[in-house]
Order: sequence, then C-alpha cells, then structure tokens
Amino acid sequence: MIGRARATPSGRVPEVVLTELLRDQQRRFAEIDPDLPQAVLPPPGEVVVVGDDAGGEVAGVLTQHTWPAGSAPLLWSAAEVTELHPVLGGAGRAGVDRLLAEWRTRLPARARHAADSAAVVTWPSRDVVAARAFLDHGLVPLAVLAIRRPGPPTTPIVAAPPGDALRVRRARDDDLEACVGLAMHEIAYSSMVGGSVLRPDAEAVKRTSLRERFARDEPVWLAEQDGLAVGLLECGLTDSSPGSWLAGLLPPGRWGYVNCASVLPGHRGAGVGHALVTAALPALLPPGARGSYLYYNPPNPISSVFWPRHGYRPLWTLWEVRPATGLR
Repeated sequence: MIGRARATPSGRVPEVVLTELLRDQQRRFAEIDPDLPQAVLPPPGEVVVVGDDAGGEVAGVLTQHTWPAGSAPLLWSAAEVTELHPVLGGAGRAGVDRLLAEWRTRLPARARHAADSAAVVTWPSRDVVAARAFLDHGLVPLAVLAIRRPGPPTTPIVAAPPGDALRVRRARDDDLEACVGLAMHEIAYSSMVGGSVLRPDAEAVKRTSLRERFARDEPVWLAEQDGLAVGLLECGLTDSSPGSWLAGLLPPGRWGYVNCASVLPGHRGAGVGHALVTAALPALLPPGARGSYLYYNPPNPISSVFWPRHGYRPLWTLWEVRPATGLR
C-alpha cells in the first residue's frame, strides 16, 4: 500500500492509476536515456492523481522528511523536505504543470512554516519537457547525479601539468584534520553555488563522517605539495540492488562513487584535481563494476566543467526550491 489519496479525477483506485502510468513511464525512460534503470514505483507517501488537458491522468507520491540537528544530510539539505515522486506515464508539459500545481496546494504545514525548508523533485536530466515545467514552477536545477562508464572519457582531457612536488596517496587516520580542513573549503564554496549549507556544526559533522569513512577503510585520497595537503577525494563502492535507495537511480550492479572533491584555493587549475581522479579511478572501477557516479552543482563554474571533462555526464537532475513556499 503506497498511501492514502484523494479521489482521482476518473474515480479509479489510485494504486491502479499508478501501476498503469508506471508501464508508460518505463517506456518513457527507455526512450529518453538508455542508461536509466527501469522506472519503479515511488516510496510510500501521499498519492496524488490529477487529470491533464488531453483527458488523461498523471500521478505522483508526496513524501516529507525532517533531518535532525547534527545529521550529515543537513550539510547539503534543508531541514524540512517535501519531495514529489512523479509517475507521469507519457504525459506532456500540461500534465506535469497540473501535477506541480497540485503539489503546491499540499505542502505540509511544517514545510510551509519553516524557513529552513525545501521542495524537491528528482527527474531524468534528458526529459526536457518536464524540465520546462519545473522551471516554470520556480524549481532550480541545484544538483545532478552524473555517471561515468568504464573506459576513457569520450573527450580527451587537457589538464594543467601538476607541480613537480605534487604527491597523491591514500589518506591515513592521522590525516583526519587535514581532510576536514579541505572538506570545509568544499562546503564553503558549494554553499555559494549549490545546495550545500555552511551550518555552525558543519566541521564537527564532517569530522565524524570522515572518521567513520576511515573506520570502514573506504578510499580517501590526498594530494600533497611541499608537505601541504592541497587536495582531497573521498571515494567508496556501493551496490544498486532491489530495495536499495540506489535501485531507482542506477542500473543494478557495483558502482564506485565520489563523495567529496576539494582543492585548496590558490591551487585550483594546476592539475591537482586531475591527479586525484587519475589515482582514484582504478579503485572506483574494479573489474565488473557498472561505472561510477557523483553529484555536482550545475551552477558551480568549476565542477560543471571539471567532471564532464573526466567522462561524467548528468543522468538525474535534482530540482529544488528553498524555502518550500517558493514553489509556484
């Protein structure tokens, strides 16, 4: 059972409408982008079904989440999040418009009354019909989930040669404070050009997160120049499997990921980032891996160029408006 819903325009059972639309949505995804996984039903929440101008229906599921103080997601998310999970079938722009307008009327009270709130929808990057509707309703493309398949990037990389004294190595436990400092530079920069939030406890939260990453023996790479830590790349491996949170975002299998990439101001553009990625890629793409993924902010003038040059391209776009009442 997905959740309660108001009566549908046609008077049909909402779950039946969702199932029918999902079949069309699976075809839509396959046509839009061959790298998308098969579309799946949304998580449990409030079902929304509305009619479109052509007499058909579109649907979605609304979920709400509150991130508690001190939790790691607060470094990139609002505290109160209302999220729409559309099931559009083959609907065009008019159907998306109506679904978004209905979402606006159903914003939960805690999102309406909180300044630290957001309305979020994640949708395939290549579906430009939906993108136009998202823009019209005040949503902004603040982040993308980008993927890289095994093999060389399709566009040759022209990187500045790293300095003679540059050294890239795996970080150790005693590098924790250097890693925290580099991560804080990334959060501060991303807070200006994306969804990151420089919260008062950000340093403590990031220190805990990195300490746990070291404890799990996940790869963290450091670039050093003349004894100074000038670059950081936090990486890991994970699986997209049925029932996992990645199942609706990535095809099934093993995936490498980049959690955080940071280069000190004054050292950017000198090949540090390229050296870090070159060192990390073999661990990110072990035999049998489907590829690697990461999130970056399209408004970021550095990452929006750097990652595509290294073979990453958008698969999903995270559309967002803060506060949630900015939804039109």
